Amino acid sequence: MDGMMVTGSEKMLARKADGIGWMTFNNPERHNAVSMEMWQAAERILTDFIADDAVRVVVVTGAGGKAFVSGADISKFESERSSEEAVNAYQAQTAKVYDLLYACPKPTIAMIQGHCIGGGTALAVCCDLRICGETASFGVPAAKLGLGYPISGLRKLVDVVGPSFAKEIFFTAKRWTSEEARIMGLVNRVVPNDKLEEFVVGYATTIAGNAPLTVASSKAIINEAVKDRGAADEAMCDRLVKACFASEDYVEGRRAFMEKRKPQFKGR
Repeated sequence: MDGMMVTGSEKMLARKADGIGWMTFNNPERHNAVSMEMWQAAERILTDFIADDAVRVVVVTGAGGKAFVSGADISKFESERSSEEAVNAYQAQTAKVYDLLYACPKPTIAMIQGHCIGGGTALAVCCDLRICGETASFGVPAAKLGLGYPISGLRKLVDVVGPSFAKEIFFTAKRWTSEEARIMGLVNRVVPNDKLEEFVVGYATTIAGNAPLTVASSKAIINEAVKDRGAADEAMCDRLVKACFASEDYVEGRRAFMEKRKPQFKGR
């Protein structure tokens, strides 16, 4: 059903419209820095989007136009990360959202305006596609802060940009422009700032209109294809392909093509 969702946090917004689930980090006064409460709300939102068959694409973005997500909310460190136990709880919740987004069976798009720094970059690389405005900037300043990044996060970045660019991003800890990010492969598309949402809506609408089983199976199979040979679950991939050919949507796709009309896919 289209409309806004109750998230349990005013700093996390969720909306469903035309097959698209929108999750917005809504802390613009702090460049969309993320608190524990926001991470918990993000988990609830993503869980709902994944379970809702009406949601065919998930878009993640930040409010205010100046930042996508800028990482942890430092103003909350004293209350949320002042002890080892609290730090571990925060990191576990963050990892839970990253993993939930990365493993989402539906296509995910990061719509990026402004700064995409640290945890924001980590969140963006959990998405399937990253589309940004011309003035977006990216960076992981861990080497300027003395932070360590776990292999799970680094692996996602390496999968997107390759090991050489991943090393450059981490070694230099510098800020990268949208065009530099595009060259690295960190983003798929760079569009004018004032056309960003329109472009993303168009992309998401196109994807939402395609056969859900085909889209979901291609996502799963591509994720298997990048694994080392022998590590991929080829039997699962075969099952997904067979399920597409056995679906009602395959019949609908053929009929629509022959009848020269737009297919109406139902995901079954």
